[in-house]
Amino acid sequence: MMKTTHKHYILNAANMAAVADCSINLVVTSPPYPMIDMWDEIFCHQDGRIEKALKKPDGTLAFELMHKVLDRVWKEVFRVLSPGGFACINIGDATRTLGDNFALYPNHARILTAAQALGFTALPCILWRKQTNAPNKFMGSGMLPAGAYVTLEHEYILILRKGGKREFTSPAAKKNRRQSALFWEERNQWFSDIWMDLKGTRQAMGKQTNRNRSGAFPFELAYRLINMYSVKQDLVLDPFLGTGTTMLAAMAAGRNSAGYEIDPSLLENFYDKCHDSPGHFSSVIQQRIYLHNEFVRQRLEAGKPIKHENTHYGFPVVTRQEKELVFSIPVSVEQQSDQSMVVNYEIPSRETAHTVTAPPNTPAVPRTSGAKSRTDGLLFPDFDPGP
Repeated sequence: MMKTTHKHYILNAANMAAVADCSINLVVTSPPYPMIDMWDEIFCHQDGRIEKALKKPDGTLAFELMHKVLDRVWKEVFRVLSPGGFACINIGDATRTLGDNFALYPNHARILTAAQALGFTALPCILWRKQTNAPNKFMGSGMLPAGAYVTLEHEYILILRKGGKREFTSPAAKKNRRQSALFWEERNQWFSDIWMDLKGTRQAMGKQTNRNRSGAFPFELAYRLINMYSVKQDLVLDPFLGTGTTMLAAMAAGRNSAGYEIDPSLLENFYDKCHDSPGHFSSVIQQRIYLHNEFVRQRLEAGKPIKHENTHYGFPVVTRQEKELVFSIPVSVEQQSDQSMVVNYEIPSRETAHTVTAPPNTPAVPRTSGAKSRTDGLLFPDFDPGP
């Protein structure tokens, strides 16, 4: 039976001494956003000059000082990543009025500059389009020319790599990589440079009272990135763990994980969520299988042949690289200490894969067409990792 381990530290990720050099395969994280007022306190606590700059007001100086706080973490991230490892950083730019000056603060550009200075290779990024129909989304003087500002309805997912391409040299490593494959139609959707099908996650903090909302990203964002840029049993790190979404996604994907969080109140309910999650994790896998079966059915109905067959489950797949794909479903979570857990997995049988029905709230699969057909819609709408 496959197992993974997951450990979190209530410490500042500017010093991740417990993590060895070159031991992490993937980083998935979303830091506090500089120049967003909900994060002012945590930045000011780490550098008193920031509060003085905000009061002055000197937005340019405050922006730079906040990023210098984050720079210490990116330096540690570069140290702990293995050669060929990826760092995926979800970050939004900020707009803010200080005094009578309204300005954009380009967080994504500042992080890219710092990452490249450390030695990271910047790869094409993803624009996460968080479109809203709220009538107050327009900023400025409305219909009067020269006084309004365009909407800011997207965030960035920066994709950084340490060094050159990752090498899979041993027969066991190559086999594990093949078993960690994506479906062809998932690849077409997930590796698009614009994600418009993911909604922001719930912000309420529940029992936690020190802050009334979090900056959590949705479960599927982390789950996609983990499947895109790592293989089973890899070690995934989130240096800004927050409410634990990255760790939950790593559990669902069959990866090991570690996380750092400076605010212990954000993880007050985390273990409860972990113990309650195996059923949700199973639903995640079931939906992937169901959506693939629906994709196959529609493709065959359209008269388009599918040449290959998955050797474990027997369902048709478009490419040879999908033939050895194997799912691992989390079935139990064992708490080993106040900071660590072990997750146990089982592999669904061929019969299970062929009889999967749509879990609750699974979106309808649109008709496919052309070589770039894709399955649109939120894959896991019924999975709520909690606040």
